[in-house]
Amino acid sequence: MRITRVSTAVVQGNFPWVLVKVETDEGITGLGEAYWGVGVAELVHKASQVIIGENPHDINKCYDLMIRCLSGEGSLAGATVTAISGIEIALWDLVGRALNTPIYNLFGGRFRDRVRVYADCHAGKSPEPADYAERAQEVVAAGFTAIKFDLDTRNPFTADISEDLHPRRQWFEPFNRTIGTAERRWMVGVVEAVREAVGPDILVAMDCHWKFAVNDVLKLAWDLEPYDLLWLEDPVPPENIDAQAKVTANTRVPICTGENLYRKHGYRELIEKQAVDIIAPDIPKMGGLMEARRVADMADTYYINVAPHNVSSPIGTVAAAHVCASIPNFLVIEFHAHDVPWWNDLVDGEPPIRDGYILLGDGPGHGMTLNEDVARAHLKPGTSFFGDGP
Repeated sequence: MRITRVSTAVVQGNFPWVLVKVETDEGITGLGEAYWGVGVAELVHKASQVIIGENPHDINKCYDLMIRCLSGEGSLAGATVTAISGIEIALWDLVGRALNTPIYNLFGGRFRDRVRVYADCHAGKSPEPADYAERAQEVVAAGFTAIKFDLDTRNPFTADISEDLHPRRQWFEPFNRTIGTAERRWMVGVVEAVREAVGPDILVAMDCHWKFAVNDVLKLAWDLEPYDLLWLEDPVPPENIDAQAKVTANTRVPICTGENLYRKHGYRELIEKQAVDIIAPDIPKMGGLMEARRVADMADTYYINVAPHNVSSPIGTVAAAHVCASIPNFLVIEFHAHDVPWWNDLVDGEPPIRDGYILLGDGPGHGMTLNEDVARAHLKPGTSFFGDGP
């Protein structure tokens, strides 16, 4: 069996979902997904040229060929690794289908047959804590047992709100990473309202989006300790591992980070310094399924759990869930499209997420079949459907 063609279809959901199809001379195909980003689809096509004619079963060889041959485009980080990730995921799906077995069996079998999902709730419809609480109740009523909110006043979901409607904009100077007393009081109010709204048994996480200084975020974390958070995510900018370690070591709130790192090399220092309690690799971005498994194994030697960041369509989400099922130290995976009504419709069959879990069956590959009519209806303008036109 030989690889004959690699093509893409960019479906416009809440993010551009870059779907990747790998075809072979025996008619067996695989479907993967790469994280969104400028130039990713173009880099998929460039990366694919070095594996045309290769045996798709040789996934590690194909992966290494792409990394080595595209080193000029940035072999350890960025859009190049993201593009390669999408191809790698498609290869695992293809090989699973060729062998008539689920991807998780190719990773040693599964520890669990259902994978817990947390819903990213973003923010309330207004800055009022009561609106955050209402949003939390809505998502929990949909069956999710784990949720997350953005806990910073400087996030993209509130960027278009004017200062008179959003008085929090008066609370901070935007460049020095401080958290003022009033701002911190609002943050604590949001967490308190959400926790009271959903009760003690729902897992609740909060995301800082890398915005804050060490001392300021520690004050926040100390104030949040009574609310039993699942984690506080990305509290400080990602570049300084020692600063991250200081935060982690000085609060009882679990600290989570990792979505902006690439390949196992990018996670080494974070894990070895035990600078984080939970790591959050974005699997269709950081290198793909095998690389995520390697990172998870490395983390497990330090008893660090894995909670993948995820903004994918059902294709990337379920493919990532196969790795989540196969590792002992999995915690929960993100779902970022609660407000995309046709997310489930993008694939045929039962909805991928049911009652807050991804239920993995025994179908070959990742088990997802693309609904081409839905994909074409939501194709990103100006792009083609796997090279065949809109």
